[in-house]
Amino acid sequence: MIREYEKQNVYDAFQERMRLIFEEFDNIYVSFSGGKDSGLLLNMTLDFQRKYFPEKKIGVFHQDFEAQYTVTSEYVEKTFERVKDEVEPYWVCLPMATRTALSSYEMYWYPWDDTKKDIWVRPMPQKEYVINLDNNPMTTYRYRMHQEDLAKQFGRWYRLSHGNKKTVCLLGMRADESLQRYSGFLNKKYGYKGECWISRTFKDVWCASPLYDWSTEDVWHANYLFNYEYNRLYDLYYMAGLKVSQMRVASPFNDYSKDSLNLYRVIDPEIWTKLVGRVRGANFASIYGRTKAMGYRNITLPKGHTWRSYTLFLLDTLPARLRNNYVKKFNTSIEFWHKTGGGVDEETIQELIDHGYKIRRNGVSNYTLKKKTRIVFVGTIPDDTDDIKSTKDIPSWKRMCYCILKNDHTCRFMGFGMTREQQKRVDLIREKYKSLEDMENGA
Repeated sequence: MIREYEKQNVYDAFQERMRLIFEEFDNIYVSFSGGKDSGLLLNMTLDFQRKYFPEKKIGVFHQDFEAQYTVTSEYVEKTFERVKDEVEPYWVCLPMATRTALSSYEMYWYPWDDTKKDIWVRPMPQKEYVINLDNNPMTTYRYRMHQEDLAKQFGRWYRLSHGNKKTVCLLGMRADESLQRYSGFLNKKYGYKGECWISRTFKDVWCASPLYDWSTEDVWHANYLFNYEYNRLYDLYYMAGLKVSQMRVASPFNDYSKDSLNLYRVIDPEIWTKLVGRVRGANFASIYGRTKAMGYRNITLPKGHTWRSYTLFLLDTLPARLRNNYVKKFNTSIEFWHKTGGGVDEETIQELIDHGYKIRRNGVSNYTLKKKTRIVFVGTIPDDTDDIKSTKDIPSWKRMCYCILKNDHTCRFMGFGMTREQQKRVDLIREKYKSLEDMENGA
């Protein structure tokens, strides 16, 4: 879909969205990560609230992942101290399952794991608004629940603890951060009154992204114009030569941040020494994460192996749970490319034919913007497709092997998202908490 630019600027649009939020929802809280977007959102929301709805108190939710730059921790603490008397502050430091892309042996690590206090990256924050296992009021929290579920269940608890009224969580998500987020705003299944930037998570619990159409330039211009405090980590990133698109405030062990993991060694050496001992694979990823050693076109095959045999060899070295995870995805991919097929450009189809690959056309893909032709592979899946230069998005054993080498447990490189089994687990959790909710409501 092509963007349509309106005459109204993004700041005026934000003001209108804030008015809608404050008039429509009884309970409002901001999800504050410590990054530039959520920081701006918090400051602008408070400005609006002070001016137009001074009687309405908002909440501030910070989900702490334990491993982060010292300057980020300082910025979060400074922000909470600055606003604590005019908001309801919630700084959450609870054990949660967080995906790691560093280890071949662990799919998750657990920030604030109470069984590993001796190797925590940093001490537990000591503030009256910090929530941990010793003082946790969240009745919807489940020990070591997934980080996404914790954030969602906080919203449900916030509603239950605030009169069981209509609740909204404000997020600093923006469409131009990635095509995935852009697509997400275009295809909202549960929008609110026709607004694509508001979506429902549970009954009477919603998420809203009032900055969804802001650009990175808009964000920094607003911070400058209104003289807002921001995370000075971005200054350090700039001095380190990072591009704007590379400047992320996130867990250092996830898929998006591991390439810049080595920056911890330079920017925050004390935290770096703790990171190395906290999650297996951190040191390796910092050294090789951005080198050719981890690049798809540059990985080399051990002598005596084909990519198929090397993949099977690597699978044999993995713990059963991880091995089965990969095998399921690989079998699904092989079956897909044999029976259904993926949409590819005509240039790629011709290139495959010219190089002797056995393929056939199989209709049109409805999952591609330009309705590309689907192709299926006849016979065995290729060992590699290095001679195809127009795309990497075609099946091969090398592609599967690369996922293992990159610790890509979800096989995102192969185009996978959440599996039905994983979605079913999420649905079961939702159903479980729905029962608890009905009990609390006297149903």
